[in-house]
Amino acid sequence: MNDLPLSALWRPENTREYKVHFARWNGDNEPLDVMARSLEEWQAWQEWHPGRDDFNRKKIFSLAQMKGAQDYWMFGGVWRVLGLKEKLQAGRPNMSYTVEQTEELACLLGRLKLHRVHRKRGTRLNLENHYDAFRIAEILPDRFSGRPFPGYDSLHLTFSELETLVDNARLDWSTALENINGVYLISDDKSGRRYVGSAYGADGVWSRWCTYVRLGHAGNAGMRDLLREHDLNYCRAGFRFALLEMLDPKTSDIDVIRREAFWKEVLDTRDLHTGLNRN
Repeated sequence: MNDLPLSALWRPENTREYKVHFARWNGDNEPLDVMARSLEEWQAWQEWHPGRDDFNRKKIFSLAQMKGAQDYWMFGGVWRVLGLKEKLQAGRPNMSYTVEQTEELACLLGRLKLHRVHRKRGTRLNLENHYDAFRIAEILPDRFSGRPFPGYDSLHLTFSELETLVDNARLDWSTALENINGVYLISDDKSGRRYVGSAYGADGVWSRWCTYVRLGHAGNAGMRDLLREHDLNYCRAGFRFALLEMLDPKTSDIDVIRREAFWKEVLDTRDLHTGLNRN
């Protein structure tokens, strides 16, 4: 489909009524994860006011950059700009836009993947300057709800991505991980510390990781202490998960714990300065 222009699918009466929003990673969240996780949260990305009137037209043609593929963008809806409002943030008044999703291409939100080389810093630009350059790369059969399970030997994902997969109840991920035991690593990019954990017994890796999505920790002392000072937004901004070792569900609890201890030793995660393990 790469040779098909966007105009083959959508011809707005007047492109000058639209801004195009090239949403990129904001330092904490990938926009595609946000869109897949919560449309309410995604709408808030359209409502954010940077201190200047960037969305000074009637509508927003919204796009989320594809992670790892900077020239590809997932369509995130056409939003009508209703006006500005003042709201309190951290006790201080701030302006934000009021928007609502329109019916334009609504059935393709999270399904229409576009190609457009846009390497410049601008993220809220006039649509007429970009409209002719968009090419249709793909139309997914269903709304994007997270990437397909990549295989046990390639299991490395952010907290935000894991949260998206859990919230969307991705069957391929849960099926692959709910019936295996294993040893995993959580890296905290903010502090540089790491935690080695394990899943065994009745709880597979999936169940264990779902607990982190809900609480930010799974009862372990070092992680729990860290979260006393932070909330889930901290986890979204800095936590990464990796499966260090997959173990057969018939592996005894003692043997799983022995493998966990091995990885704690190898990665030195009991050190108070570099690790979050407390035993």
